[in-house]
Amino acid sequence: MERFRRIVLDRRFPAVLLFLIFVPSGLGAQQPTVSQTSPARARAAANVENWNSLSLADSAFHAETPLLGEKDNLPQFTRELIQVKWRLGDPIDLYVIRPKGVAKPPVVLYLYSYPTETDRFRDDNYCVRITKDGFAAVGFVSALTGHRYHDRPMKEWFVSELQEALVSSVHDVQMILNYLSTRDDLDMSKVGMFGAGSGGTIAILAAAADPRIEAIDLLDPWGDWPEWMAKSDLIPDEERPNYVKPEFLRKVAPLDPLQWLPQLKSQHIRIQHVMDDDVTPKAAKEQIESALPHNAQLVRYENTRQLFSATAGGRLFQWVKEQLRPQPGQAVQNVQKSESTLPATEPTHSD
Repeated sequence: MERFRRIVLDRRFPAVLLFLIFVPSGLGAQQPTVSQTSPARARAAANVENWNSLSLADSAFHAETPLLGEKDNLPQFTRELIQVKWRLGDPIDLYVIRPKGVAKPPVVLYLYSYPTETDRFRDDNYCVRITKDGFAAVGFVSALTGHRYHDRPMKEWFVSELQEALVSSVHDVQMILNYLSTRDDLDMSKVGMFGAGSGGTIAILAAAADPRIEAIDLLDPWGDWPEWMAKSDLIPDEERPNYVKPEFLRKVAPLDPLQWLPQLKSQHIRIQHVMDDDVTPKAAKEQIESALPHNAQLVRYENTRQLFSATAGGRLFQWVKEQLRPQPGQAVQNVQKSESTLPATEPTHSD
């Protein structure tokens, strides 16, 4: 809680992220070390994780049987809280929310920025919005976030352990898709992902690692690490020198969206940038925009008020749904780096 208080109270925290987050965060068990002759070696090998690779092929996980924690049956949707686990000491609360009256709905994953918790997925009105038009929603939090932050010294947090936090979360996305594919009540041929802040960065990396993700909708993703580390309002000033050192930047350089965005040529991509959000500095936003592939769509909001005006009532989530299942008579259009500056009272995009 102390780190969260520092983030929210001791720094200027943009309203756009207060709109998207609530609490602190984290995960983290390091991979176990066992003797070559130990009878537990085979079991422990299932938890060896390679943080130098986005692909699951370079890590060995053994998924335990998912546990149903609770199930809510409401008039417009059903909501399941399921505990999934494939990493020692890191159970994940996974919310699977399905619309009523749709046998196998397409799926959108929702991942918000550090330091959010899972509160929103228990909000009935929110669940109505994200399942609107017959889509299933799957929500969780990233590594080193919320209930996944424990058994760590306070000096270790999402940014200080950025390689672990990002790569572990990318692995989680792939393992979650594997689990969802075992169910018979979802259409896993149509999968999208909505990511905000660090969740947007993870969505980019996950789409690069897993072609099952057809569309990604990104709100203020983090990236351009040298600029981001030097100027992001999220980082306490007393810690910043640690993150601009060459050795730290070298470690996270392979996880920069600037490297991966140009390679995402088959997915539908939209980036929404709120220009007065200083968690990702303006110069970093511009570099991220310059890295977009030509099939991507870009929307800029001058301020948080414009974002709220343009996306209220669930419109924030419509674009990614439209990419997975276009409305009859409508073609999905990917605008070549098209940029919109939206008036606060006359929203013109699909959210």
